[in-house]
Amino acid sequence: MIRVGVADYGMNVWDGALYDYELRQMDLKKIGFDGIERLEAQSASDAVHMAARIHAMGMDFATCRGATPETAIQWTAAFGKKYVWPSAKDKGKDFNTFCRQVNKQVEVCKRWNLKVGLHNHLGSLVETQEQLLAFLDACPECGLILDTGHLAVAEGGDPLYIAENYFDRLVAVHVKEWVSTNPEAEHWYERGYFCELGGGNIPIENEQVVKTLVKKGYDGWVFIEHDTHLRDPLEDLAVSREFLRKAGI
Repeated sequence: MIRVGVADYGMNVWDGALYDYELRQMDLKKIGFDGIERLEAQSASDAVHMAARIHAMGMDFATCRGATPETAIQWTAAFGKKYVWPSAKDKGKDFNTFCRQVNKQVEVCKRWNLKVGLHNHLGSLVETQEQLLAFLDACPECGLILDTGHLAVAEGGDPLYIAENYFDRLVAVHVKEWVSTNPEAEHWYERGYFCELGGGNIPIENEQVVKTLVKKGYDGWVFIEHDTHLRDPLEDLAVSREFLRKAGI
């Protein structure tokens, strides 16, 4: 069963921070979401406390971010979740070093019955479709958190192709849209901003990606993520939730 959640980076920016998990969950539940992507905790007791609060409201989360990569793996496994993000950062590294380190994390996570999910991202070593395909080849046991917006903006990547041809690698999906404002700017974050679904001005086949997931029997999380909000985030998120309902989830 597909569950729909919020990868809430943009909400944190708009509000200044995440101040209360319970209030955040209550607000998201009211507009039809099932949970958030990452529970972030500083200790095991903190993680248990927050998870209990989330589940008490009938909400959920997909993975944990702990104080260290090791605790993130252990807490995610303890809660019965399926994947963690790569702990290896690609800043200042070459592609081969990054892949080697991700493969090591994949090896360790197999002991905990977890997948590692690479999130393709603008400005990273895995940005374009060519880079993503090279990564998937170099790290054959690593999963993918497919970000439709980041891939489409990166030199016209094709998220529908990835969803169709690498379906078995998907551990989660981020669906996003983009408003291009200054495509010739030096840095990607100066070229535009992510927005509510249906509000972008470049073609991203989010509806077809979602329909492909449904058709293929995807059993995981689909996350809305708006890095930038120009109004109350709950308004944007309500629009995006309705978009996904019409697409079939």
